[in-house]
Amino acid sequence: MKKSKVPEPKSRQTTARQLEGRTAIVTGSGRNIGKAIALQFAHAGANVVVNGHRDKKALDEVVTEIRDMGGRAIAVLADVSKHQDIEKMVKLAEKQFGQVDIAVSNASVRRRQGMLEMSIADWHDTMNTNLASCFYMARAVLPGMRKRKWGRIIHLSGEDGFAGHVARRSHVMVSKAGIHAFSKAITIEFGAEGITANTVSPGPVDTLRDWKQYPPGWAKKRVEPIPLKRVATVNDIASACLYLVGDSGGFIAGQVIHVNGGLFMFS
Repeated sequence: MKKSKVPEPKSRQTTARQLEGRTAIVTGSGRNIGKAIALQFAHAGANVVVNGHRDKKALDEVVTEIRDMGGRAIAVLADVSKHQDIEKMVKLAEKQFGQVDIAVSNASVRRRQGMLEMSIADWHDTMNTNLASCFYMARAVLPGMRKRKWGRIIHLSGEDGFAGHVARRSHVMVSKAGIHAFSKAITIEFGAEGITANTVSPGPVDTLRDWKQYPPGWAKKRVEPIPLKRVATVNDIASACLYLVGDSGGFIAGQVIHVNGGLFMFS
């Protein structure tokens, strides 16, 4: 009996330009993880909206890098803690590229403040930047995604949302845990319409940062408990995001991908 030939998975056929024709917004993409996500998406063919709220020069440099590789991108200054800014950014993206297919909420703050030291304003600022911003973004992009019956939403969480390993970050822990709950809520409500929402949770990452905020020797000490004996690169995190928005992640919804080298092994 002649065996039928199994067709090659579409994801293998289109890996190089798997996001051709798609448009992505990546918040906090002027540097570090957000920048790596923007560049990987652009390399895969997506039009990219590069976002930050202060450093326009950094955003323009990412846009130039994308255009130099033959991609399409625009830089948009917007404060993600303000729903009006996000709504304007989404409208600008739709005007420039026609639609928004992918939304990555990456921008966040991670202040270390004791619970009794932080002000009410500190609490709400963290919640607005880390958690409410995800709602603002989803609220702005979901109508278009529903119309086209396709959408990919990713929220960047972190160890603070899943493991109580650092003191004096109660507002960050609550906001980061809420981010993943929101991914699940979107999936339950909109999954049947071709829209997925997932969370990527990085462990220690090699990023540009203000090392004065950390104890002496902390950069080396953080590697010791990691089974893979290194911290993540920004591209490790970006690759997880690319996996979720491509054909490879089409049946993954309401999940969290922990990219931490085995530091925390959640069941």
